[in-house]
Amino acid sequence: MSEEKTVALVTGANKGIGYEIAAGLGALGWRIGVGARDDARREEAVGKLQAAGVDAFGVPLDVTDDASVAAAAASLDRLDVLVNNAGITGGAPQEPTRISIDTMREALEVNVFGVVRLTNAVLPLLRRSAHPRIVNMSSSVGSLTRQAAGEQVGPIAAGYSPTKTYLNAVTLQYVRELADTNIKINLACPGYVATDLNGFHGVRTPEQGAAIAIALAQIPDDGPTGGYVEDAGSIPW
Repeated sequence: MSEEKTVALVTGANKGIGYEIAAGLGALGWRIGVGARDDARREEAVGKLQAAGVDAFGVPLDVTDDASVAAAAASLDRLDVLVNNAGITGGAPQEPTRISIDTMREALEVNVFGVVRLTNAVLPLLRRSAHPRIVNMSSSVGSLTRQAAGEQVGPIAAGYSPTKTYLNAVTLQYVRELADTNIKINLACPGYVATDLNGFHGVRTPEQGAAIAIALAQIPDDGPTGGYVEDAGSIPW
């Protein structure tokens, strides 16, 4: 990439996988925007990253709020990489016969609509970048192929799992629309990571989960777009 520092914005970067993505990209010498809605946690994360030598800055950001997203986009002078990491399960119960519509709607607001809202807001900045990249954090639970085959892709989750399938589908539409640009957009699956999203029951560390997003953020100009990948390779749709 150019001699000028690459600038990345990572959402949900105050903890867990998002924090480790920010740390990993920052270790490359990039300037990192730490996007998070909780002021105290965001500034604490920025302080930790800066203490580790990362050129980090805070970006107040609630991806479910139009005004917050617009203000975040306006605060950036430039942007080369967007990592849409913020996500929620939506809470319990998640069985389709028991889940509430409000729970489903809450998950959609963050996991899908929030990605679209922020991506569209910062797209003008990405279009001006020489090497623009978008990484959307998905999950293997969004794979209809794996679910239909009876593979173990997590617990029954009528709120969370469909949002990742929806995110996958929306991402492909972005790939189609942006096909004549130099913007590379890919889906990353971090695996079953121990975070507060699953009550820290995951078997992978946040650092391990962050690795695939860090790799996709650095893909070369002739690299793939429209991929749905985990550490082991492509995930069937």
